[in-house]
Amino acid sequence: MTRRALKRQLREGAFGERQFEPDDKIRRFPLERPWTPTGRDGGPSGADRDQGYLKTIKAKSEGQTQLIEAIDQKNLVMALGPAGTGKTYLAIAKAVEALEAGKVGRIVLSRPAVEAGESIGFLPGGAEDKLAPYLRPLYDALSDRLSMKRVAALMAEGAIEIAPVGFMRGRTLNNAFVVIDEAQNCTYGQLKMLLTRLGWHSTMVVTGDPNQSDLLPELSGLATVADKFEALSNIAVVRLSDRDIVRHPLVAEMLGVL
Repeated sequence: MTRRALKRQLREGAFGERQFEPDDKIRRFPLERPWTPTGRDGGPSGADRDQGYLKTIKAKSEGQTQLIEAIDQKNLVMALGPAGTGKTYLAIAKAVEALEAGKVGRIVLSRPAVEAGESIGFLPGGAEDKLAPYLRPLYDALSDRLSMKRVAALMAEGAIEIAPVGFMRGRTLNNAFVVIDEAQNCTYGQLKMLLTRLGWHSTMVVTGDPNQSDLLPELSGLATVADKFEALSNIAVVRLSDRDIVRHPLVAEMLGVL
């Protein structure tokens, strides 16, 4: 009998299980417990497999821990702090988590379309094309939690909506997770309009850095609103600091002297 025939008989179970016990180089694969690539214990269910493609969100500082706990407990959270503290990323990550868990029916992301100190001139295209550069940071954060294909599909379904502040007036946002980003570029009147969009079964997170406003200091309303809300027990105001910065260490050093 040829070697190929012997291997085939071994594979198909023609030989007894104990026939090759004296030879440690040859072992018959146990048929009563078939191997599967989806289970580390050899079981067919793969229930014990521990592998994920989505990065787990973990707080990297005490301030981030407070922010995550506040989002879990309160319907309205204001996160104030310098650049690099993870305000926007954590807010969008919690929004995606709530959507995937079925806690909310949609995600609404908004930020003011304010130029960062320079004029970019006329932009070609329709309204969506003109606003795309201002809303790009929100797309970047979403794409880090979901694939761009999945983001596009959810946006087509209406489960994810990205809109500038000017498009929010007159709306009531029920069963939604709302993130207002770069709120330091909103006036007091705009913030009052945005905050009153909060509807039933919804969570709203407002993020911003009062020290990096592109408006005149007297026009930005974020610091004023946060100071007034600190007296309300049902609203969480989380103030992050330089020690909560999770970007390059030089960012914290620069902000300490600038």
